[in-house]
This record gives sequence, C-alpha cells and structure tokens, in this order.
Amino acid sequence: MPYEIELAEPVKAQLRHHLTTRSRSIFLTAIKAQLLYEPPVETRNRKRLRPNPLAPWELRVGDLRVFYEVAEEGAKRVYILAVGEKRGNSLWIGGEEVSL
Repeated sequence: MPYEIELAEPVKAQLRHHLTTRSRSIFLTAIKAQLLYEPPVETRNRKRLRPNPLAPWELRVGDLRVFYEVAEEGAKRVYILAVGEKRGNSLWIGGEEVSL
C-alpha cells in the first residue's frame, strides 16, 4: 500500500515562488518515484539525518533537497517539510541560506 504524501504550506509557497517549472517537475517526479513506497528505507539518495530543526529525512534529487518525515501510525504518510536547493556548499530554502 503506498504512502500518502502531504506538502506543508511553506513547501507549497517554495514551489510556487522559488523553484523553476523544470525544478518543480523534477521534484514531483522524484517524490512519486522515491517516497510512495518504503520512504523510511535508506538508499543512495535517501538518508536519515542527524537531529536538526528541519526534518529527520533527506531525499537528494540533483541539486534539490527534499526534507521529510514519515508517520507510520494509523495512515501511512510522508510529510514534506521543506524543499531546498544546493548551491556549492550552501543550502537555500525559500530564498534564504540555511545550515543544518
């Protein structure tokens, strides 16, 4: 049974205002391919993060970083909490540089 994917409100704003159409398309394709089934399993592009204020999991898709958490109690859901863009050694989320 696939997981339900839910976008946080700030993520919806990030998609509209800070990502290009091409980046949005890559993002949507990646979350459907990578997070519908077995999102809490580490792979080459998915990893559990050290404790941080953003999210417990990261999905890497090219220069994009998708930060999410998995809820398996009751309905299986994946909550997308933030989407960022990697530029060199910097992570940019919502037009601001963020450090983890």
